Amino acid sequence: MRLVLKAIAWVLALLVVTAGALLPAYRVPDRSAAELAKRWAPPPSQFVLVDGLTVHLRDEGPRDDALPIVLLHGTAASLHTWDGWVAALKDRHRVLRYDMPGFGLTGPAPDHDYRIERYVRTLIAVLDRAGIRRCILAGNSLGGNVAWAAAVLHPERVARLVLVDAGGYPFASASVPLAFTIARTPVLGPLMRDVLPRPLVESSVRNVFGDPSKVTPDLVDRYFDLATRAGNRDALAERFRQTQPGAMAQRVAEIRVPTLILWGGRDRLIPPELAERFHRDIAGSRLERFDELGHVPQEEDPARTVQAVQNFLAGT
Repeated sequence: MRLVLKAIAWVLALLVVTAGALLPAYRVPDRSAAELAKRWAPPPSQFVLVDGLTVHLRDEGPRDDALPIVLLHGTAASLHTWDGWVAALKDRHRVLRYDMPGFGLTGPAPDHDYRIERYVRTLIAVLDRAGIRRCILAGNSLGGNVAWAAAVLHPERVARLVLVDAGGYPFASASVPLAFTIARTPVLGPLMRDVLPRPLVESSVRNVFGDPSKVTPDLVDRYFDLATRAGNRDALAERFRQTQPGAMAQRVAEIRVPTLILWGGRDRLIPPELAERFHRDIAGSRLERFDELGHVPQEEDPARTVQAVQNFLAGT
């Protein structure tokens, strides 16, 4: 099996190099956060200095909300993945979201540390700067891993937890987005610094949707543009190298806050059976599945998934 994977990696490397040589349009240089912000950071976006990072965040809704909602995105995503949820929640709740280190307009961590504990440290620093002592914490994929790790390491800061196709347990994927495969393969990762075919990004986004027909050109534009933010391509490879699934998995059972688990039944990246494992390990947790959705159900069908969150918050 190892030889087969190695052969596949070399074939992919050849394809990428060939594409870069034959199609100059596939050579995409890094772009600055300032350049990308013109399209992807209109108001209410802010850029704030937190934990050595200039963090891109949005803080919306009533400031007197005693228990704000904080949203954490997944690998190679951005705060925009929560647009639908925020639109439904911000009239009644203060909602804060930000681009995590290595992604979106925040860009790479100065210390190049992408361990889960470092992501949690940044989260706590963002909460401190925003004056949020306790929150309802929700996360998708990598963001879900960071969310439950924060509930373990800083239980006094988390009042409720929402895990959306969350990472954290060891798993074997049924299908991995091609961009992830390239980024986590040592012989291929460096090629992405200069070569980024838009069809590669589109294929990767379609891979995480239960219904790929929902992937629009504007959505691909966003993932493509933000991948080219200076430093993000190297950071993606480092994130895969440093954050291995299962590092704190034995501590999930320590979680004692009310927890809602949401999962897409067509998630081919993190197997849906892990939803059951979270449900078993977190006492009193609640599980809701969306059989036709994929790995990013909050983006694929925000209306239905946020309704589950609203019901959870209302106690229904």
